Amino acid sequence: MTGLSPSADAIGAAIAVDRAGHELRRGRPVLLTGSQTGRILVLAAETLTEATLADLRQWDNTTALVLPASRAAVLHIGPTGHDTLLLPLHDLPVPAEERASLIRDLADASRDLAAPLRGPFTRVKAAPPETARLAVKLAKTAYLLPAAVHIDLPADAAVPPGILEVSGAAIAAYDTAAAETLLPVSQARLPVADAENAQLFAFRPADGRQEHFALVIGSPDPAGPVLTRLHSECFTGDLLGSLRCDCGEQLRGAIRTINEAGGGVLLYLAQEGRGIGLVNKLRAYQLQDQGFDTVDANQRLGFDADERWFLPAARMLQRLGFNRVRLLTNNPEKVKGLAACGIEVAERVPHKFPSNAHNEAYLAAKRKRSGHYL
Repeated sequence: MTGLSPSADAIGAAIAVDRAGHELRRGRPVLLTGSQTGRILVLAAETLTEATLADLRQWDNTTALVLPASRAAVLHIGPTGHDTLLLPLHDLPVPAEERASLIRDLADASRDLAAPLRGPFTRVKAAPPETARLAVKLAKTAYLLPAAVHIDLPADAAVPPGILEVSGAAIAAYDTAAAETLLPVSQARLPVADAENAQLFAFRPADGRQEHFALVIGSPDPAGPVLTRLHSECFTGDLLGSLRCDCGEQLRGAIRTINEAGGGVLLYLAQEGRGIGLVNKLRAYQLQDQGFDTVDANQRLGFDADERWFLPAARMLQRLGFNRVRLLTNNPEKVKGLAACGIEVAERVPHKFPSNAHNEAYLAAKRKRSGHYL
């Protein structure tokens, strides 16, 4: 096991952002600070309540809803040429006591049919401050919808008591910091169906969030390219046997393939729903049931088509002693992403399974829209 010790700064940044994300999930504001950011109060749009918004109404003139450009386009809000845009709250076309309800609807594309959207909406045409993008990023790290209320506090304003502070720099560096702090915390022999000679390693980031796991099958040679599968966790497919995707088949098939090849590594990554989380994946499923494909569904919610990145996988492989892989995948972005993080991909090994009546459209969208080799 190779040890790459994370720095104290990386650990501190990861913990600070994780704590801030939990505050947003509780419906509480956090204070975003930094030498270039001033003081910005941020609340998650989806957990916003009328009471919370009323408590902050004294700053109405500097309060705005931040939306990703892709979500704004769905709402027929004109583009500004930037990846996020601001809607001033005092210009929303509803009375003040109805703003929180409207904001929750504006954030959640799965409610577009149930709650017909009202307009027109006034947007700020100028480039948004960097804090707007950071507010959306913070919501994403908490697996919330990528929309936030952004309050620019005047210099002489008193911050409400009990508000957690987090620096803009920590949010910007969070993905890297969390990956760099991944360390093995436990391991055990784990015979599994189709691979009785296997060990399971648990890797935990310093912020204490979900563990990632590595199933090492057989005794792969670190000197050669090891057969490797990167598998993003899928509660619905892996555990419940969902027919909407092919994840369960890919997981079990990868274990069989690696075992039959004499050994290798399966990384089980905490990246549910291509990195958007289970709750948001269910929202995307609602949109797919309305006729949108998997790519459009994510983008209508304000996410990228794929929010994953592969530094956690690279660091796990390196800590296990592997730097060269034969990658079991149909996804060219996994090959590029892992290589960009310092792992040599010696070969892409195809890994596909027959479709069924429930996932034909899903697999077709992955092939046509995302370039998967299916």
